[in-house]
Amino acid sequence: MAKELLDLKKIPKHVAIIMDGNGRWAKKQGFMRVRGHEKGAKAIRQTVETCAELGVEHLTLYAFSTENWKRPKLEIDTLMKILVSSLKNELPTLRDNNISLKAVGNLSLLPAKAQRELNEVIHATKDNSRMDLTLALSYGSREELITVIKNVASQVKDGSLELDQIDTGVINKHLYTSYMPDVDLLIRTSGEQRISNFLLWQIAYAELYFTEVLWPDFRKEHLIEAIHNYQDRERRFGKTSEQL
Repeated sequence: MAKELLDLKKIPKHVAIIMDGNGRWAKKQGFMRVRGHEKGAKAIRQTVETCAELGVEHLTLYAFSTENWKRPKLEIDTLMKILVSSLKNELPTLRDNNISLKAVGNLSLLPAKAQRELNEVIHATKDNSRMDLTLALSYGSREELITVIKNVASQVKDGSLELDQIDTGVINKHLYTSYMPDVDLLIRTSGEQRISNFLLWQIAYAELYFTEVLWPDFRKEHLIEAIHNYQDRERRFGKTSEQL
């Protein structure tokens, strides 16, 4: 599908993607699972560049969940190596496209080398303003919400926050993603139709789009098709069509 078919005035501000299917792609090709992750990393660049080109302001990629730590050690080690090498290789792309890198999750669990590379790229791109690219790393939405609840409860306990002051704004302020708006469009590749503990609060009114395409095969035209589908939907946020 061509970019020209999109209404550039209705581009979602925040796109989130569950990049699923690396392992199945590798199996179909007769490779080890780690090869799928290597190939999947290459699909990220085109997605990032296309989102920036279209005017998406925030792109959040589910790169590694808290549950992924349960995977075989070889696969985890390979994923961390790919993360480090990708951060190094993609810094010029982020600079050239004026994209700021950010990360959310329990980042302290990442290997020291991965943390260093991540922090270096975040610092090097902090003044870029075209688009925020956020990597969800060692991320789990339930863990995030537990952290929010504990922080808010602590404020209530010490008297800096009244119970009846707790509202959506207070919760948003304490989220890992406090610097970005709610998700407009959530895409999941590989045909699976579940959320997998990703941005549960932030997708309350997101449009969900599921595609059979495995992540390593996800290309510009697939992203444009997802956004075109999003633009064809009526977003009511609890209202009736007549109220819009």
